[in-house]
Amino acid sequence: MTGKLAVSTSGHDRGRIYVIVKEEHDLVYLSDGKIKLVEHPKKKNKKHIQIIKRLPNEVIQLLEGTKFSDLNIKRAIKLYMKKQEEN
Repeated sequence: MTGKLAVSTSGHDRGRIYVIVKEEHDLVYLSDGKIKLVEHPKKKNKKHIQIIKRLPNEVIQLLEGTKFSDLNIKRAIKLYMKKQEEN
């Protein structure tokens, strides 16, 4: 699941889009590149997120690679939001 976009489904950040930067047993670590940076990701239960399965190719290309950066995460989320508005 690492490198995928996800939407928070519960908590005070409900509806917010994140990138999954790390995964453990029942937990994922999320970053949005602005408030929750890659160095200090948000810890959330897997039950409380929804994976976004249909991603534009441009977003997938931005998120590919071994090392995440805050800049690439911000770009990927912004590009995804732009593509959603177009549809």
